[in-house]
Amino acid sequence: MRIRPYLESRDYEYLEQWSGGARAHALWCANLFPYPVTKEGLHNALERNAREWEDCAFVATEDDGEPVGFFCYSVNTENDVGFFKFIIIDPEKRGRGYGQRMLKLALRYAFEITGAQVVRLNVFQENESARRCYEKAGFSEKSVEEGAFSYQNERWSRCGMEIRKG
Repeated sequence: MRIRPYLESRDYEYLEQWSGGARAHALWCANLFPYPVTKEGLHNALERNAREWEDCAFVATEDDGEPVGFFCYSVNTENDVGFFKFIIIDPEKRGRGYGQRMLKLALRYAFEITGAQVVRLNVFQENESARRCYEKAGFSEKSVEEGAFSYQNERWSRCGMEIRKG
């Protein structure tokens, strides 16, 4: 597995397929990307996040170049804290260690290249499989904000997780 920058012309078609139904989409991106995913909507959201948060979008690929995952990353250079967002794996690859492998590569990038000392992410507590994946990659729960997000008639809690260098 490798990670590289997201290239809309090569990667959008994969990401569009991975988003799933409305609930899966909300679990993935908290509806910060429009549903259903469109090329223009995703492009505009990624551009906005790049301007506001200095997010960079990445894909994880098989060695043959086929995309298998996506995430965004930014680092605050004032306090050396990195942040992962919008983590998603090809649904056909879930439950087989792809997410954990992608995160391990992304963490190497965060710690070794960007100089982060801590990397954080948020996940809805209702997204059990993602939480387990993040724990297997070394993240631990640091905070829970009860009822932070509304989806239809549900209230989801947001779990803040982090991992420290070393």
